[in-house]
Amino acid sequence: MAAPGLGVFFVLILLLLLPPPPLRQKSRPRSPQILNDAAQARARIVPAPVTDVAKLCVCDLLVAQCDINCCCDPDCSAEDFSLFTTCSVPVVTGDSQLCSQKAAVYSLDVEANPPERIFKLIDQVNPSIFCIHATNYEQAVYLKSPEIPTPENFDQLLDKFGGATFSAEPDSWNLDTDAQNPPDANETYRYEYGVPVQTEDAFLRLPSPVVSSWCSDANPAGFLVNQATKCIRSVSVEKCDSIQALSMLFYINSSILAVPKSSQMVNITVQSIVVQAQNGMRTLLNSSDVLRLPMVLDGLCINAVLGVNYHITHTDTGEIIEAAAAFVLGAISKEALSIEQSFEISFTQENTQPVPLSGNPGYVVGLPVRAGFRPQGSGIIQSSNKHSQLTILQSTSTQDCLAAQGARAPVLFGYNMISGCKLRITAAMKCQPLAQTLLDVLKGQSFPEYVASFGNSQAQDVLDWVPITQLHISEQSSCQIPVSLGIEVKWTKYGSLVNPQARIVNVTATITTTTLKQLPSGRERIIPITSSVVFTDISSPAEPGYKAWPTINIKLPFDFFYPFV
Repeated sequence: MAAPGLGVFFVLILLLLLPPPPLRQKSRPRSPQILNDAAQARARIVPAPVTDVAKLCVCDLLVAQCDINCCCDPDCSAEDFSLFTTCSVPVVTGDSQLCSQKAAVYSLDVEANPPERIFKLIDQVNPSIFCIHATNYEQAVYLKSPEIPTPENFDQLLDKFGGATFSAEPDSWNLDTDAQNPPDANETYRYEYGVPVQTEDAFLRLPSPVVSSWCSDANPAGFLVNQATKCIRSVSVEKCDSIQALSMLFYINSSILAVPKSSQMVNITVQSIVVQAQNGMRTLLNSSDVLRLPMVLDGLCINAVLGVNYHITHTDTGEIIEAAAAFVLGAISKEALSIEQSFEISFTQENTQPVPLSGNPGYVVGLPVRAGFRPQGSGIIQSSNKHSQLTILQSTSTQDCLAAQGARAPVLFGYNMISGCKLRITAAMKCQPLAQTLLDVLKGQSFPEYVASFGNSQAQDVLDWVPITQLHISEQSSCQIPVSLGIEVKWTKYGSLVNPQARIVNVTATITTTTLKQLPSGRERIIPITSSVVFTDISSPAEPGYKAWPTINIKLPFDFFYPFV
């Protein structure tokens, strides 16, 4: 047997003869350029964009139909774009929080004939320093399919979503949201269209019939929503002084909030008081400072409110600065068990004159055609006549043209009209003064230059106004006098076939003149002078067999288009 020490000796000899292991190289720090390239490489490895802004159109609401002024609607043709007045959605983007993204820009080239739509795809840069460089969180850009209830997970889902709140710790929720999220003192509020006008106790009430014809005081007045209602109120003469709805105080005792959730109040002042007798005659009181409260006198309930007309003045930022109420008071006999009350509310922006509309948006048959002028380099200034209307000569009982000068009748949309008078010409009349007088009779003192294409066209929207083309038909002679004015209004059905809107596309005013021959001394001649208006529908007929797509009355969730505006 070998000695143990000898084996150990041979092991040591073998270890010494083996080659040494390679030395590990010392790692060098990476340069900033290498780190930057690596970061850019990681940023490029992100999911592809899930939204193509060139194919996104948030104003495309009608199925297989062209939406008005929706420049991104794929259903619109070049002919449709030529009728547009503006692009309702000029820029379409994706997530506004991205640092850089594609944006689809739409505009109209109104100088082209016909007008054309212009589409551009640009790179939009977010100037904010707090922006998202890359959307590399995949779960945020894809819709996660909800878990389908099954017999196996039903109890688990019921425990998670069956309560009043969907939280792992429902006890931690604080239902007092006002205490948890106090309003920011620096946050500004304003009224928006349709928002109820708030008062110090609730909201401004405009009584109206709801289910039946009886008055309901729970109808709020919406901001910028002009309303006119009539309803029936049950009354009792013996208790008329205790019925709140018959008292003026019921309609003015609550101050209006200048803006929502503010402490600034606007008091409702009494603008006027009109007393209506039982025979229907009305008398305007000279003083409206004294409130007239209902009371019983000789078996009658006097000073009962029969009508209220609110008038609200606001700024262009949505702040109410003035509120007034005009009352109609009357007497109620003891035999009456109910009365009819009327209520109205209107809104006017400060430093502006209220102009009644003739439709919203399209013209309504029977309402006046709105007209105006356009000074150089400014918007439309509407006609100075009543309600800014297009007018023609109004016929009178005497049929005397010289006596009818200044009498005008409004041109009503859809109504073909004709009027006239007779001119007695003598030998003493001069040609030029007579021609100017007849022209003033036919056209009025200031004949407008433009008419509104829609019933609600605004003065600042110049493209929504149609110029009036004026033509003259005359003979070759030394003395010509105008004898007729013919106005032709061409209109078309615009928008959806389900609810078309009347739009004026062309207006032509034609003056026809005739030769005035010199009469012998002592002779007279009678010439008829006429004015006429003709409305022509130039809408293209629907294709045979074409049926309008049905509309779907659904209410989308408030965040349906998130994150797109």
